Amino acid sequence: MMASRGYDMTPTMYSPDGRIYQVEYAIETVKRGTLAIGVKSKEGVIMAVEEKPRTLQTSNVTQKIFQVDYHIGVAAAGYIPDARVQVDGARFFSQGNRMTYDESVEVATVAKHLADQAHQFTQYGGVRPNGVSMIIAGIDQKGESIYVTDPSGTYVQFAAVAIGAGADDVNAFLEKHYNDDLSLEDAAALAIAAINLKAETKEGVSHIKMAKITSEAKIFEKVSESDLQNYSQNASKFAP
Repeated sequence: MMASRGYDMTPTMYSPDGRIYQVEYAIETVKRGTLAIGVKSKEGVIMAVEEKPRTLQTSNVTQKIFQVDYHIGVAAAGYIPDARVQVDGARFFSQGNRMTYDESVEVATVAKHLADQAHQFTQYGGVRPNGVSMIIAGIDQKGESIYVTDPSGTYVQFAAVAIGAGADDVNAFLEKHYNDDLSLEDAAALAIAAINLKAETKEGVSHIKMAKITSEAKIFEKVSESDLQNYSQNASKFAP
């Protein structure tokens, strides 16, 4: 509070050095969240997250990967309740597009819609910015694509990306190992290796949840634990 001198009391006020502290605090919330990964391949897209389940928690349920439409999924890092609300809005928007135009919505259009909604929460008093970043991945008429939104309302397209705690190191790892010719299985293995780079638990796959959308089916599917085990066997070839 002493450093910001009260300029962090509202997202509508710039500090004298041109900063919006509420937005910066929300971005810091994202950096404290567990990792989420998006990887594009020539055969589809992969979304993976690190989740630390409790002992009695149902293992096949994920709180950080969401389906928006048949062909679009979201992986989130940060304050997950904010992600749920934004995903509900994206689902409504996506279905509205289908009802109006009789065609599936483009991935970029959903990403822009989510970014616009996030930006609105930086413009009004009495609200706070959403403390979550999201990876929007899917396949549309233009092919496979991955976008990332952040609390400021920015959205950027990537081939492979990580958000959450340790994302800088993981993004450097992805830059080193990613190439455009990855198969879907290799993309999944790369995502597992990227999560294990910073995960407390590096053995097994109980701390990882994953979903995929294949270029052939264009349908969002959650990856089973047995398939995760198979993908993880190839993760060792992506050595840090």
